[in-house]
Amino acid sequence: MIVSMQDKGEALLSKCSKGFKSLVRRKQVDSVHVRREGHQLARKLTALDLTAIGVGTTIGAGVYVLVGTVAREHTGPARTVSFLIAGLAAALSTFCYAELASRCPSAGSAYHYAYICIGESVAWLIGWSLILEYTIGGAAIARGISPNMALFLGGEGNLPAFLVRHTIPQLGVVVDPCAAILVLIVTFLLCAGIKESSLVQTIVTTVNVCAMLFIIVAGGYLACKTGWVGYELHGRFFPFGLNGMLAGSAIVFFSYIGFDAVTGAAEETKRPLRDLPLGIGMTLTLCCILYMLVSVVIVGLVPYYALNPDTPISSAFSANGMQWAAYIVTAGAVTALCASLMGSLLPQPRLLMAMARDGLLPAFFSDISTRTQVPVKSTVTTGMLAAVLAFFMDVSELSGMVSVGTLLAFTVVAISILILRYSPPEEVPLPSSLQQFIDSVRKQLDDDSQSMERKEFNDADIVEQRPSQSEYGEASIQYPLIEKQFCEGNQDKQNPRRRRNIAIWNIALFCIGVLVLTSAASVEYLPSLVHFSLGAVGAAILLCSLVVLACLNQDEARHSFGHTGGFLCPFVPFLPAACILINSYLLMSLGVGTWIRVSIWLIMGALVYISYGWRHSSLTNAVYVPMAYLDHIYRASSSHQV
Repeated sequence: MIVSMQDKGEALLSKCSKGFKSLVRRKQVDSVHVRREGHQLARKLTALDLTAIGVGTTIGAGVYVLVGTVAREHTGPARTVSFLIAGLAAALSTFCYAELASRCPSAGSAYHYAYICIGESVAWLIGWSLILEYTIGGAAIARGISPNMALFLGGEGNLPAFLVRHTIPQLGVVVDPCAAILVLIVTFLLCAGIKESSLVQTIVTTVNVCAMLFIIVAGGYLACKTGWVGYELHGRFFPFGLNGMLAGSAIVFFSYIGFDAVTGAAEETKRPLRDLPLGIGMTLTLCCILYMLVSVVIVGLVPYYALNPDTPISSAFSANGMQWAAYIVTAGAVTALCASLMGSLLPQPRLLMAMARDGLLPAFFSDISTRTQVPVKSTVTTGMLAAVLAFFMDVSELSGMVSVGTLLAFTVVAISILILRYSPPEEVPLPSSLQQFIDSVRKQLDDDSQSMERKEFNDADIVEQRPSQSEYGEASIQYPLIEKQFCEGNQDKQNPRRRRNIAIWNIALFCIGVLVLTSAASVEYLPSLVHFSLGAVGAAILLCSLVVLACLNQDEARHSFGHTGGFLCPFVPFLPAACILINSYLLMSLGVGTWIRVSIWLIMGALVYISYGWRHSSLTNAVYVPMAYLDHIYRASSSHQV
């Protein structure tokens, strides 16, 4: 009976161990070895196309309103500095995205990177969060277009009757036909092909940028005529102090969200190693410059406290006798929303396609049209869902949930950079159909390794005999390099695994420290002593683990990980660490109601993963082999097929 209970305990322990390993199993980087018959997207996008997608997605209509609200309540004339600080904070994430996008240029963006560097469960969490972000974000943007169109046409009464919002008395729901129709039009464009949709995106984004350039040039001319009155009053550039300027930076940071849409089209880029980092970098640079110049001009035209919080730019021009400029500003807002809508609906079908390829979602979502070479089924499904939400629901209260998905993705991408640099995957999964070749190559390489070890052992005897004469000073003079290389070689063979383990533990400790510190800084109802104590503990853990990481050598295997020769994130580990800290703080600063709603969505996602994704994952029966064996195995399988 004791033996039976022991066997049951061992079986239970084995199942738990297997279940945990399945949660952290990682897939390999898509490369020339991975050939998907019938699942190829068209590589047609250039760096200019990617920049148009990124700028169009990032610059929404919010900037036409946000500049007034932030200046009135938080920053005053220092709003330009707030945009600069927020842009620098966003640049931390762009550096991390740029490296991973060039190393792993496949669809899925942050989900794909997390699956490769961290594990399946975290990848599912990010993918599920991004599905929510794209769906709600697209619906919210669509519902914002019809009021701006009505404003452009001179009032809602000038809109065609079938586009006007109206209420269903029985349900008490305000439906928006214009929003739903626009979503369906964008869905049709996305189904037509990536080059066609990117061309439309480029045209719409160009109109939006031209409207912003008009604001900058015309506003600058008016400000020069009036003497930049907005900067003369009170003589204070920081009327709300440093804290107000930083609070404004935290708010306008969300106006930079959208550049990650560039990575969603990674698999459709002609030269991903060059164009993806270039597209991401140009997107952020252009957006930051435009935001700052618009801020400089508008605050110069009108004192910050006199700005209209709803229509700050139009009101600023009207106050200087240019009422007609409101039409150009409104046209810019409409085109900005249309570009953002296209940018929001573009990545989601590719994300669903990537998750379906990995077996975490039904294969229905991975089908690609042979004619247009886009995931039409996924695009139609997501478009119909967004259209229904935009038609029936006022999703403005759920818009905070969009930020959660984005900030989680930013945080996980930065963690992935740390793992990639200090502990890249040593093994890669291969299908069980290659088991014969895996065994053959493993046996061959093991035999070669044993032969090399015997040779090194004999060489070691020779080297050991020579230092025995060192007391006479001969060996150290005649063979110093042999002694040094031998000692370093043995040390390198013993230390890598220990160094990797130390790095992983310190990355985990750093994340714990960040979580404790940001929680202490964000939670308001705690006593001051508890605030200070938690903050001190979190800061100590954070700093100690960061110092250890900075002292460790980065793993040599990072040089051969994924597609080499692309962009490399600078200042590792400090830059990714700052990115994790900033995004975690912003996550913790979101309201309790937002987190409750997000938690419900994540619990639903966990149930979907347990009931379907975990069982159907493409890695369920995968065989993991050392990275060094990969080329040998594929060569053996290729020669066998020939």
